[in-house]
Amino acid sequence: MSGLAICAALAGHLVAGSAATRPRISKAEYRDKVYASWLGQCIGNIYGLAHEQKYFHEPGPSSFPLGYGGRGAQRMRQLNGAFSDDDTDIEYMYLHAMEKHGTEPTYAQLAEFWLRHVRSEVWLANRAAVGAMRYGYAPPWTGMKEVNPHWFQIDPQLVNEIWAVTAPGMIRYAAGKSAWAARVMSDDWAVQPTVHYGAMYAAAFFESDILKLIETGKAALPAGAKFAQTVDDMIALHRKHPGDWKAARRESLQKLYFQEPETTRTSTNANLNGAFSILALLYGGGDFQKTLDIACALGFDADNQAATMAGLLGIIRGTKGLPANLIKPFPELGWKEPLNDKYSNVTRDGLPDASLKDIAERMAAQGEKVILGHGGRRLVEHGVESYEINAGAEFRPPFEFPSGPAPVIETGRPVNHVFLLSGAGDDVQWRVAQGALPRGLRFEGGRLSGATQDRPGKYRLALEARSQSKCVRREITLVVRGENMARSAVRILSPVQRSDLSLRKLLIIDTPPALFSDSVEVIRDGRRTGGGATFLSLGGGAGPRSDVYGYEWTQPQRIGLLVFCTGFLEEASGWFTGLNVEYRDESGAWNAVKNLRSAPSFADGNDPATKAHFAEDLLFFDPVETRAIRITGPVGSAGGLVKDPPLFTSISELSVYGPMH
Repeated sequence: MSGLAICAALAGHLVAGSAATRPRISKAEYRDKVYASWLGQCIGNIYGLAHEQKYFHEPGPSSFPLGYGGRGAQRMRQLNGAFSDDDTDIEYMYLHAMEKHGTEPTYAQLAEFWLRHVRSEVWLANRAAVGAMRYGYAPPWTGMKEVNPHWFQIDPQLVNEIWAVTAPGMIRYAAGKSAWAARVMSDDWAVQPTVHYGAMYAAAFFESDILKLIETGKAALPAGAKFAQTVDDMIALHRKHPGDWKAARRESLQKLYFQEPETTRTSTNANLNGAFSILALLYGGGDFQKTLDIACALGFDADNQAATMAGLLGIIRGTKGLPANLIKPFPELGWKEPLNDKYSNVTRDGLPDASLKDIAERMAAQGEKVILGHGGRRLVEHGVESYEINAGAEFRPPFEFPSGPAPVIETGRPVNHVFLLSGAGDDVQWRVAQGALPRGLRFEGGRLSGATQDRPGKYRLALEARSQSKCVRREITLVVRGENMARSAVRILSPVQRSDLSLRKLLIIDTPPALFSDSVEVIRDGRRTGGGATFLSLGGGAGPRSDVYGYEWTQPQRIGLLVFCTGFLEEASGWFTGLNVEYRDESGAWNAVKNLRSAPSFADGNDPATKAHFAEDLLFFDPVETRAIRITGPVGSAGGLVKDPPLFTSISELSVYGPMH
C-alpha cells in the first residue's frame, strides 16, 4: 500500500469509543501518570542498553531480574542520573517543538528541529530522514520508500509516544497523530506499530487490562493491517504457550524473521520488534519488572521495546507503581529523587540538560492544551481540578505542500510525476499559479504528465493547491534535459567494474544483497531505486583514495550537465566528501570543467547526517566538447562507527546531457 493510501485508510478506519464518551481524570493524576511514563521510558531505555542487538537466534538470559548493567549502568553512574538516547531524545526535542509552535506543529516545523538538533547519534530510517532533510526534502517524503530505504525499520515506534501522552483517552486523536508523525521516517506497514502504541498509550490513562489495551491498539489499525495480524499471532502464541515465553519467541521467529522477505529481513524490522513488544506485555502480565526483563531477553532491538512498554506501564501504574530498585538503583549515590531527577542530554545538539520532573510537567502542560483545544473541559469540583476528555476527538494534519523529488524530464520521453500534499481534504484544486509549463506537459490534479519537445532549459513555476478554504503554494524549477548520452557510451570509466560484494560482511548494516548489483553497468540503466539498482565500489583498495565514474564515446560529444544519483548508503561510509567533473582533451589529458555548480549544493565533508540516499546532484558547467567525461572525488567514511570500514562509494545513476539553453 502506498504512503498516500495508508494515510487515507488510517483516517477512515481508526476506532475508538463513542464521541459522547467523556471520561474524567484529575489534573494531579494526569500529571503523575505523565511523569511515571517519562520515568518508565528512561528506565526501560537505560536498562535495555545492555541487551540491545545481542540475542537473535536464541533468547537472552532468563535469570530475572536482569538488573541495570553494561554501558547503561556505567553511564548512569558517570552522569549521576538518567541520560538521553534514541528512545527519548526525539520526544524531548518534539516537546521543544510543541512549546515553540503549538501542540500541532507542521511537518516543516518538525523538520526545522531535526535540522537544528539531529547531527549525530542517529541511525537507519532516522539518519536517512535527516539526510533527506539536509538535501532539501520535507516530511513525509523523508519517510517514503522512494527516498528512505530504511522505511520498514523500527525507528518511528520508539520516538513518538509524546503525541499520545499528551492526548489522554483521546484514542482516535493519538493514533492519527502518531501515524502522521511516524511518516517523518517511515512508510507503509512500518507505520502500524507506532499507531498501535499511540492508541494503547492514550487508552492506558483509563484502562489497566493488558489484553484490552492490546485489542484497543489493534482496533486503531486499518482493516487488513499487517501488524493487526501480527498482534493476533502473538495473542494466539501466548494462549498456546501460557507459561513459556521462550517457546512463543521460538515459534514466532519462523514467520517474523526467517520467512520475512529478504528486502526487509533485518534485526530492526518494525513488525518483528513490535511483535516482541506484544509478547513482553502479555507474558509480563502488567508486572513492571517482569515485563521489562522479558522485553530485554526477547532480544533483537531490545532496549526500544523495554523503553516503550515500561512507559506504557508507567501510565497504568503511576509513580507509586514504579519499583524502588529501578528508580533509585544505586543507594551509595544517595539519590533523593527518581533517577536523581536528572536528564543529561548527550545526543541532541543544542538542547539543554533538564530535570525529569520539569520535562514531565511541561509535557502535561502541552497535554492540557490538547485536551482543551479538542472539545475537553477543565473542571473544579470540591476543590479538585480535573479534565473532562472528548474521547472522540480526531487529529487533522496541517495542510502542507512538502518539497520532494523533482520530476525527471528528458526531451521526448514520457513524464508521470505526482506532487504530494499532506492534510488535504477531498476538495483539492490545483493550478499553475505562475510561469508556464514546457510545451507538451500537462498539470492536472497534482500530476505532471505528457512529453515535451522543448529544448533543454530551466522553467520556473509556482504551483498552488487549495483545500477547505486553505491554500498552499510552492515555487519549483523544472529542468528539461536533452538525450541521456550515457546510453550511447562505448565504455564506462571506473577502476571498479565489478563490486566485491563479499566485503559487505564488513559493513554495519545487514542490507539485503538483492538491493545491489555487482556490475557498474547499472549506473546507466535508468533505475535509481529497487532491487539491483545500487552499485558499490567495493574492492577498490584500502587507505585514502578517490573514486571515478564516467563514460567514453567514439565521437566527440557536447556536454554541459552531469546528473549523479547516490545509491543505498551505508551508515558509516559510501559517499564522496567532495565532487569534481573532468573531461579528456584531444591530447588525452584530463582537465577540470569550468564554472562547476551543483543543484542542490553538494554536501561536502564526512558527516553521515548530511548524506542522502537516492539523491540527485545536477552538476552544471560551461559546455565542453569531448570523447570522455567523469566525476571524481575523495572517498569518505565516518570514523569511530566501525573499525577500519571498507572504503567505497555508492551510486545508482550517472546521466550525461548537453548544455542548458
